[in-house]
Amino acid sequence: MERFDSFENTALKPEIKRALKEMGFTSPTEVQAEAIPHALAGKDLIVRSKTGSGKTGAFGIPIVESLASQPSHSGVNALIIAPTRELALQISEVIDKLSKYTKIRTAIVYGGVSINPQADKIRRGASIVIGTPGRIIDLMERGVLDLSKIKFLVLDEGDIMLEMGFIEDIRYIIENIPKKRQMMLFSATMPTRVKEIAYEYMHDIEKIEIGGEEELAVKRIQNIYALVSKSNKFSTLLAYMDKFKPKKAIIFSKTQRNTETLYKILSDNGLKPIILHGGMTQAKREVALSRFRHLDNGLLVATNVAARGLDIVDVSDVINFDSPDEPAIYIHRVGRSARMGNEGKAFTIVQREEQSFISAVERYAHIKFNRIDLDTEKFKNINFGKYFNSRDGPSDSPRGYRSHSGDRDSHGGNRGFNKRGRYGQKDQRYGGRDSRDSRDSRSSGRDHGQRRDRRRMQGYT
Repeated sequence: MERFDSFENTALKPEIKRALKEMGFTSPTEVQAEAIPHALAGKDLIVRSKTGSGKTGAFGIPIVESLASQPSHSGVNALIIAPTRELALQISEVIDKLSKYTKIRTAIVYGGVSINPQADKIRRGASIVIGTPGRIIDLMERGVLDLSKIKFLVLDEGDIMLEMGFIEDIRYIIENIPKKRQMMLFSATMPTRVKEIAYEYMHDIEKIEIGGEEELAVKRIQNIYALVSKSNKFSTLLAYMDKFKPKKAIIFSKTQRNTETLYKILSDNGLKPIILHGGMTQAKREVALSRFRHLDNGLLVATNVAARGLDIVDVSDVINFDSPDEPAIYIHRVGRSARMGNEGKAFTIVQREEQSFISAVERYAHIKFNRIDLDTEKFKNINFGKYFNSRDGPSDSPRGYRSHSGDRDSHGGNRGFNKRGRYGQKDQRYGGRDSRDSRDSRSSGRDHGQRRDRRRMQGYT
């Protein structure tokens, strides 16, 4: 199928062309030129393209084009799932502009706010629903969101849904929509489990891959790691900051709670970090990002999900306090360094039981890590336990800590290792399957409320 190079020269409806013109869109981006013709032809799509490449238009334009002729009260015909409320809001804004001159109505649904106005908007006749998995399931359970008429399903930022633990929720949602529908998956990276979901539920598939900036970046930068015991993670981070004094760095942590703890520790040790996580209001997140962008020397402590879409060209160091779940996610994270041909470093703190992660990334990205040893003697007398209350306790506590978040330790400890090791041959993250993958959809439905409660406590809903 041929690409198209101009929106005006296509067979799109006049009202769609008018909206695109008002939005200033005259020529499609590369991903739009590749994906839209296949989407209009009814193909299921698997699209890998970096953040900021125009992915929302790539699925939004064909959906709006297809639904523009539908009666305004034909039910919910399209469901677009995003991992965070921030991304859901961005998608909603684009869809609303694209459908400005049609009768299409949209509803955006996400946690952290009252469910009633969202439910009312769906009841008034929304054709397209954009939302996060937890709130979508809430509305399904209440009988408000009827998915029986879905014609289009979009999964945006599939790799982040994996990292946030949404895969079982996604399975549950898919099992409750018609089998005859068009499905589109968009993601900046394509971890194994994300591809497994796609191939399990898609049929007439068209695969599209655009660009490779992050893959190239991971080969340009210095990829280094320190192998530490669980009790030395915090002191190792401080030792790295003390030795290398990074000019502008992003420290990635697994959870909101851990991010807050790191913020306190770094602040108390003479640094001036900026914090960014999903539990912050949208306004505070925007302020934090703006501050970091405009600093010549800065330090951002963030959860991966909150920093999604962060595009800052002068980041010198990417620090993984908690190692990513998959090599593909590592590549996406460290691609934020060494932008525009600049030099950069990616430093990962690896616990001894996670050591196979390094070889997994080396095989995946065809790179070589260098191990470094840091002198933590200077920080041995810091009482890291004071940053946790007695009920929680730090992950580096000898007694071991398991958070109320269930299968994820909020402070970098046990995060669901299997008996063969996190990156072992049978690890489900690398193509193997464990019991969680074979869980049937009814069990997933019974369990999703508990998982959603955990995400709320972590600021993930």
